[in-house]
Amino acid sequence: MDRKLRWIAAAALAGIVGFGVAADAGEGDAAAETPSQVCLTPAAWTVPDGERSHVTSATALLTEMAKRQVVLLGEGHDEDDHHRWQLQALAVLHAQRPDMVIGFEMFPRRVQPVLDSWVAGDLTVRQFLEQSEWRKVWDLPADLYLPLFQFARINRIPMVALNVDEKLNKAVAAKGWDAIPESEREGVGRPAPPSKAYRDYLFEIYREHGTVGGNDTTKAEATDRAFGYFVEAQTTWDRAMAEPLARYALAGSGGGKPLTVGIMGSSHIRFGHGVPHQLRVLGVKHIGTLLPLPFDADCSKDLRAGLADGVFALPQVATARPEPPRLGVRLEESEGGVRIVDVTAGSLADGTGLKAGDLLVEVAGIEVKTRTPVIAAIRQQPAGTWLPIRVKRGGETLDLVVKFPAKP
Repeated sequence: MDRKLRWIAAAALAGIVGFGVAADAGEGDAAAETPSQVCLTPAAWTVPDGERSHVTSATALLTEMAKRQVVLLGEGHDEDDHHRWQLQALAVLHAQRPDMVIGFEMFPRRVQPVLDSWVAGDLTVRQFLEQSEWRKVWDLPADLYLPLFQFARINRIPMVALNVDEKLNKAVAAKGWDAIPESEREGVGRPAPPSKAYRDYLFEIYREHGTVGGNDTTKAEATDRAFGYFVEAQTTWDRAMAEPLARYALAGSGGGKPLTVGIMGSSHIRFGHGVPHQLRVLGVKHIGTLLPLPFDADCSKDLRAGLADGVFALPQVATARPEPPRLGVRLEESEGGVRIVDVTAGSLADGTGLKAGDLLVEVAGIEVKTRTPVIAAIRQQPAGTWLPIRVKRGGETLDLVVKFPAKP
């Protein structure tokens, strides 16, 4: 999207590796180990500058951001507080630049007319979610994002669909950009080549994932064709989101240009790689990047110089959300239903006997037609319980039981 384009190359980069039922670990999650150098002040803004990072006032930072052409607000897709922070930032920016446009990674370009109707007040929430195919294209609870959508609607701020259909990035990942006919590129231009730092970052993610498209990525080399296609798929995604943002940011003349804000996964923003890089190539020179971080982030690792123009330290919550169960599969919707594309070695799915190519028929006795109920069933499964799954494998129908481990 990860995320979200729901296929593995993109998902790995959006922080949702293990799609479907590895569920949706958000970007920017705190590390499991105890941080060795905590330096952030909860509920405060920090300007990342390595050892010279310093706290700054919200007024000073956001006033400066309001002067930019484009401001990008990162997120971990399933983190409630990230979206509350985005709403807070949007409100402050809008107060200074009421001529605003908000672009959302969550929507493919083809649903733009639906976004227009929503902002015009012509749709109910239910109609908006149904017509934008929310459950198909994003697969996360709409409640996470509805305050942002409502903010745009009540202030009549244009909403812009930044994404493309899953099939385009999937095709690029499989065959490379040059193999995609121009008629199938959804109007996306050739992405600018990534910086060496971004390519190195993508290679680490690629290798750590284990398997992408049937390739054993743990033994991959940076010169492998498959990794090259992986990079082209990610930069295609970045380019697709940068193009509509640039179009609005460069529209008009003089003071008539709107403040263009992008809502997207933090991995598309960090260190000026991804979308900021593509924006600069498209002629947008004044870009602001803002990210949320947990208050106890390890600053020696997470707050390096150049990370963003500013980060907001989210305070600790009273009760920690338990880690959602992980099954260890990647799912893909097809004409026949929902198919398992990859199974992570050593995962619950692997131990249960699920295999790549299996077609899911039922989960917990419920017929499977889309990925959403599968993800919901896994995320809601109590520790120490069993979950029956029925699959078709070739000409056979198999009944399997996933045994979720008890709490430690």
